[in-house]
Amino acid sequence: MHTAFFVLLAASLARYLARHADGPHTPWIIALTALLAVLYVLGPALGTRPTPRRLTWLALVVAAWAFLVVLAPSFAWCAVPLFYTGLRTLPPRAALPLVALLTALAVAAQLSLAGWPDPNLLLAPPAVAAIAATVFVVMQRQAARRDALIDDLVRTRRDLAATERREGTLAERERLAREIHDTLAQGLSSQRMLLQAADRLWDTAPGTARDHVRTAAAIAERSLAEARRFVHDLTPADLAEGGGLLQALHAVAERETTPTLTVRVHTEGTPPDPLPALVESALVRIAQGALANVREHARATTAILTLTCLDDQIVLDVTDDGQGFDPHGPTPAQATTPEGRRGHGLPAIRARLRQLGGTLTIESAPGEGTALSAAIPLEPR
Repeated sequence: MHTAFFVLLAASLARYLARHADGPHTPWIIALTALLAVLYVLGPALGTRPTPRRLTWLALVVAAWAFLVVLAPSFAWCAVPLFYTGLRTLPPRAALPLVALLTALAVAAQLSLAGWPDPNLLLAPPAVAAIAATVFVVMQRQAARRDALIDDLVRTRRDLAATERREGTLAERERLAREIHDTLAQGLSSQRMLLQAADRLWDTAPGTARDHVRTAAAIAERSLAEARRFVHDLTPADLAEGGGLLQALHAVAERETTPTLTVRVHTEGTPPDPLPALVESALVRIAQGALANVREHARATTAILTLTCLDDQIVLDVTDDGQGFDPHGPTPAQATTPEGRRGHGLPAIRARLRQLGGTLTIESAPGEGTALSAAIPLEPR
């Protein structure tokens, strides 16, 4: 548009000089043409917003052009670029009257050149002005709608990203809560029970009390290893030793075995090699959580870990001969916590299985022990 303006301005001046080079208004025409060119060059530096400086500049440009048209009607062709200058600077309600004024000056100038009321000159400039104004206004509205859509999209993406971050944070907190419950919290609970027992037996059975203290120290060492593993990569310490799932389950069983509770491990079939790390970690954590519940609530003498490896799934069964409970009523953890608050053991196990597409089945009755079965599907080998 800027190039078209200067081309039309130069063509209009050339036409005037070719026909009226010796006219009395020639110096004024040349001076006004130079002034109009200089004023137009200054326009882009003032921006497009209707600031006072921009409005003053637009008024000077229109005035200079109007004087040129009065003195030399051939300069009327410069009106088309000025249409867009006014439309870009002013709001539509103010720009359209300006376009009408420029069009009227252009029509009057062309009629003065023709010397008679040519219908083509009367209708063509207004039609061109109407088309130019309509195209500009429509494009401006489309641009505004596009900008609004882009802003809405950016805002939606920002809200979605914030929601995903919140959900990720909550999921990570839940995962860490399960990890801490199955390891550090259970270890601290066992240490507390052992130290309380040692305190009660310290005077009457010092040898047994020292055994309890040594067992508590071993649990503390194991908990420290788990804490360091959290810092490293949250892999269960039993698996980090490199012996695989079966060795990790035997280590858990050996650690949970006490003078009052015997834990054994049975296997049926051979685990797939390699077994997904998430599945191995989940099975070890489930075994730890289930045996912690047996130790604290079941009052059992025997617990059995049974790992069954099938073609399409792997199943871990934890059974005990304890006091059992009603699966449809409050759990032993709820019955033993203040105000019946819900424990974290079974919910943590269910959450782990849900993440891997597995299922949890519990069979129990008061006085008949408990059987917990955790099944995790495997991808086809």
